[in-house]
Amino acid sequence: MVYDNAEAVLQNLRDAGCDARTIERFMELLQAGKITEELGLLDAHRSALLRRVHADEKRIDCLDYLIYQIEQNKITL
Repeated sequence: MVYDNAEAVLQNLRDAGCDARTIERFMELLQAGKITEELGLLDAHRSALLRRVHADEKRIDCLDYLIYQIEQNKITL
């Protein structure tokens, strides 16, 4: 995707869940033409998002197992 203006970049960063500090730093790097650092910053944010996804997947798996146990009438008190 080619960005025609800074506002499009800002909106993409917001949509990706970047906080104000990350957005500010990214824009500084973009203006300085520091592509390697830009990519590193984006990769770090992506990794953090992926960790959260995996944690949520684990929670969903736990709920699925509990639902299965209930449906099989295997839970008693």
